Amino acid sequence: MLTLRIWSVRHALGLRRVYVLISKLAPLVAPLARGIGWRRTATVLRPLERVAKGLLFDCRMCGQCVLSATGMACPMNCAKEMRNGPCGGVRADGHCEVRPTLPCAWVQATAGAKRIASDHLAHPMPLLPALDQRVRGNSSWITVLQGRPEVTVTAKQGPRVTPAAEQGVLERACNSGRFVVTVEVAPPDSASPSALLARAAKFEGLVDAINVTDGAGGNCHMSSVAASAILAAHGHTPVYQVACRDRNRIAIQGDILGAAALGVKNILCLTGDDVSQGDHPQAKPVFDLDAVSLLQVARGMCDLGVYASGRKLQDAPDLFLGATINPFVPPYADRIANLEQKILAGARFIQTQFCFDLKMMEDFMLEVRRRGLHRRAHIIVGVGTLGSAKALSWMAQHVPGVHVPAQLLSNIERAANQMEQGKAYCIETIQALAGIEGVAGIHVMGHRNEDVLAEIISECGLRRQTRLRSANAADPQGA
Repeated sequence: MLTLRIWSVRHALGLRRVYVLISKLAPLVAPLARGIGWRRTATVLRPLERVAKGLLFDCRMCGQCVLSATGMACPMNCAKEMRNGPCGGVRADGHCEVRPTLPCAWVQATAGAKRIASDHLAHPMPLLPALDQRVRGNSSWITVLQGRPEVTVTAKQGPRVTPAAEQGVLERACNSGRFVVTVEVAPPDSASPSALLARAAKFEGLVDAINVTDGAGGNCHMSSVAASAILAAHGHTPVYQVACRDRNRIAIQGDILGAAALGVKNILCLTGDDVSQGDHPQAKPVFDLDAVSLLQVARGMCDLGVYASGRKLQDAPDLFLGATINPFVPPYADRIANLEQKILAGARFIQTQFCFDLKMMEDFMLEVRRRGLHRRAHIIVGVGTLGSAKALSWMAQHVPGVHVPAQLLSNIERAANQMEQGKAYCIETIQALAGIEGVAGIHVMGHRNEDVLAEIISECGLRRQTRLRSANAADPQGA
């Protein structure tokens, strides 16, 4: 089966031509199908379609076939059932985060799309809607006979139009042009907010916003929406992380409304990590949406004032929408197309995975600038440190999506004080990133390492540089 799937991707252009030809011939057969009856025709076609597409594409009969838009690789082979991918956890060998023995379905989809269109990067894959669960098991060939096109989404165009006076702290900081600093804090394993507030207090005056993780790594903590609301109530600026792994679109939209009602102004849309590596590996993953379709839903709520169902909201939320990107894992150069998908879907700020490889980040930002994406969304690069080379090596091996160069590990391992060496490298990285055109800021991460992260932010000089930049912006001749 896998061999035929790979063959189909390698021959994506030819298979696409066959599809186009069949689509053109379909109107000739449609009158016969109408005469027999669409339901009876579907009964005949369904088993034939299941066998043919099952052999070539390992088709799961989702009822919303998009093969011609995904390089002849079925996205339902993605373990997270992502309709817009790839996720940020692709392994270095191009294999799946959840099923390490199998190639990532979206790495294959990207390869197939490039065979169909040589200018694939200039025209990223179309935005695909979340799966309609009602049509699972139905024939997609019927829709071809009926002349219905593959389902895609036309993204709303144009910049966010919220007046400056109504924008939240993070959005104003991003729009100011100064270098933004955000930090990541994990919610506590407690029913008391005291530990969360104590961690957040360490960053008072040092950051523009605090990201609150949502079951990161598949581990259970206080809910992100509750922790974000607590921070907002105590004068902090939270970024509410929303992972699609644990809740369906009904629950997610309800949480978004609840967060907005409690004073949260920023959300970060994530597909989410696999549950198998967390503390509840027996849990059932949901993945009703992916990050891109979640952005589409959230933007519809904010800009159009409607649920994903189309039902009107009484009062729409006003949220600064963000997403993530990982330039450090396959399909490396083609990640830029996924970034553009997320920006089209509504992301206005982008946070990256840990950056331990400046050269890879510089190459990525070169393409970002070439396509003008840094003018459409604020790129905030992830940085951080751990206490030792052993801890860093463990993260690189066990946390999908984290890339740590061997030379960096070796340098930290040889240091007399590994924690100080890691901290110094993080500061050097931040200072280098501040000099890269198009980088709007940094996102500082390090699990339960708040004291060191606060020291890094203080010692790297960015807060002082921020004030200087603001002054120079007001008086260009003053320097």
